[in-house]
Amino acid sequence: MAEENLTAVTEFILLGLTDIAELKVMLFVLFLVIYAVTLVGNLAMIFLIQITPKLHTPMYFFLSCLSFVDACYSSVIAPKMLINFLVVSETISFSACVVQHLFFGVFITTEGFLLSVMAYDRYVAIVNPLLYTAAMSKRKCVGLVIGSFIGGMTNSLTHKISLGRLSFCESNVVSHFFCDVPPLLKLSCSDTSMNELLLLTFSGVIALATFLIVIISYVFIAIALLRIHSAAGRRKAFSTCVSHLTAVTIFYGTLSFNYIQPNSQYSVEQEKVVSVFYTLVIPMLNPLIYSLRNKEVKDAVRRAIEMKHFPC
Repeated sequence: MAEENLTAVTEFILLGLTDIAELKVMLFVLFLVIYAVTLVGNLAMIFLIQITPKLHTPMYFFLSCLSFVDACYSSVIAPKMLINFLVVSETISFSACVVQHLFFGVFITTEGFLLSVMAYDRYVAIVNPLLYTAAMSKRKCVGLVIGSFIGGMTNSLTHKISLGRLSFCESNVVSHFFCDVPPLLKLSCSDTSMNELLLLTFSGVIALATFLIVIISYVFIAIALLRIHSAAGRRKAFSTCVSHLTAVTIFYGTLSFNYIQPNSQYSVEQEKVVSVFYTLVIPMLNPLIYSLRNKEVKDAVRRAIEMKHFPC
């Protein structure tokens, strides 16, 4: 019976952010600009790291992977969202909805793992600088990135499989601008208690574990910085952490607000506003944060510009 009801749903209607025509045009232009800046910023960061030998270090290898993930999970959401601003019927097929949810889950979870990996990298670089090259070998760095993607796929597939057992037999109207788990659970006429438990448990455990890695890493980093007698040395060491701390704070602050809360406190409108930040704004901000607050990246940008204008 559940399978019959599930296959009977051929599409969902996405309500989006607003139903006011004039506001839709303004939002289309705004989010088109945001998405364009996101793609250009993240792809430029990857390209810059690849062409600059000085940036061929574990820290920037992880940053290039983060930029790739940012570009990917923003691309999972933004194109369909932009199209829906321009059409009368904001629909998405059931299969496309499942695929969107699956890939978004993979990339957003992978980002959380990568941020914790980057914190660990800064810990090793500052606390054990003499062992940094050996501790963060190329093989280990690649392994950490692969592990992050495996963690992302495991989490996303778990929710996808648990979502597949539900039946949708009353409404196909999703009060959101993309196929996220909480609004989809609201539409199901099945018992969603297991899905809610999995969402809270998996998202909570992953967020807590990765966030604890970040906190513990920076506690040890702070202790190590206090042992540096030179103020200039402390400032230089901490400058490599400021960008990462900023990105972590924004990411975990917005994401935990939506997913790590009891279902009884769930608000659709509140969730949509916060979702805009972690699906579209954060992927745009990350390359700006790391470029504007990082001297090595700014120097690489300046050299790249000089090479373009004065190739000889």
